[in-house]
Amino acid sequence: MVGGDRRGGALEAMARLARKRLRKPQDLIALHESALFLRAFPPSASVARIADRILFSFGDRMKGVDPDPFDDPAVSGIAGTAVSSNFSYEFARSLARRYGAAVSIDWENFSRSDRLGAVLGPLLPQAQEDYAVEPHVDWRGWFERSRCSLDWLLDHTDPRTYDLLEIPIRWDLGKSAGSRSRLRLERSSRFYHRGPLLKRSDVSIESEFAAPPIRVTRLGAHSARGVLDAIVDASASRYRELYGFLHPDAERVYRAALGRGVDLYFFGVSPKHRLPRRAYHSGMYFKNDVPIGYVEAMSLGGWMDIGFNLYYTFRDGETAWLFARILKLLRQELGVSCFSIDSYQLGQDNEEAIESGAFWFYRKFGFEPASEEIARLVAREEAKIARRPSYRTPRTILRKLAVAPLHLRL
Repeated sequence: MVGGDRRGGALEAMARLARKRLRKPQDLIALHESALFLRAFPPSASVARIADRILFSFGDRMKGVDPDPFDDPAVSGIAGTAVSSNFSYEFARSLARRYGAAVSIDWENFSRSDRLGAVLGPLLPQAQEDYAVEPHVDWRGWFERSRCSLDWLLDHTDPRTYDLLEIPIRWDLGKSAGSRSRLRLERSSRFYHRGPLLKRSDVSIESEFAAPPIRVTRLGAHSARGVLDAIVDASASRYRELYGFLHPDAERVYRAALGRGVDLYFFGVSPKHRLPRRAYHSGMYFKNDVPIGYVEAMSLGGWMDIGFNLYYTFRDGETAWLFARILKLLRQELGVSCFSIDSYQLGQDNEEAIESGAFWFYRKFGFEPASEEIARLVAREEAKIARRPSYRTPRTILRKLAVAPLHLRL
């Protein structure tokens, strides 16, 4: 729906869907993900506006709809739904600080509320008596009668103790600006796809490395805080946490303008959370204001392990070009001489990567197997592909290919 001659068709289809009242969860999910993709990869300003109109209507569209199908991490975070997880202290603190009553303890799913005794007992003198002698204390009752809140509990609990409690937190998204439907990072201009999206065959890693340097700017304190909050929201709504997102170096947040409407915001970790040997960096990329994925990188002496992730909705959207630009940026800023992809990213104990053919995605960029045995298997598979272009590597072979990491030496 993004080719130049199909812009009118996309606009007409979106306008028709915007007026339609859907009730089935699978239809609502399909509408939401299609609109979100077109908001990130719009062929025109009109399509982007209608996509936003559809997405911003989901707080109302979800009323009376069965919420269960929307809890899957592949589609969670839609406006009008809720997410529930035992978020780490830093994420819980951030969400509670910014969303107030919309973020609360999910008592219905708190199977180990007895763990609160060690924390609440000393803080609530009357409850201490029950904690000392009663076998089954109603901690929810004590919590609510004392008019405590999640924010109060976070204020009175150190991060390590809080994480051990494994408290499930419910975030009622409603019409929240932090939902996947509404989350945006405003930028001064928007990129419109007047022609087809870039394919893998359109991308050359050599050309990207030879291109002019990517422009990088350091954010001021206020802008950095807004970016880091948006990253927490984008991650929490998808049930994801990352070490770097939990402990960011808020004083050194950078924006890299990758081109084609994509901004990568990246940073290291705060000084007290730095790893003993490796340098750690992470970041999230936004396409036309919309978060579309994240990267995690650990480096030592020019050698970098990289984890590249694109959210489900956007996996048909210029993935190869984005990956090449990120490699260029990391090489440019951190002096990387060798990139490494670990086995999990390739499909070891990861059926999603097997399904997507992740091994061949990286192999086509020139990544080489770390194992000679795997290299021989790759050669045999590539010979089959050369003889028969329609050949597809079976899953059994893909699993064998994924047992060793891949390296790209520059």
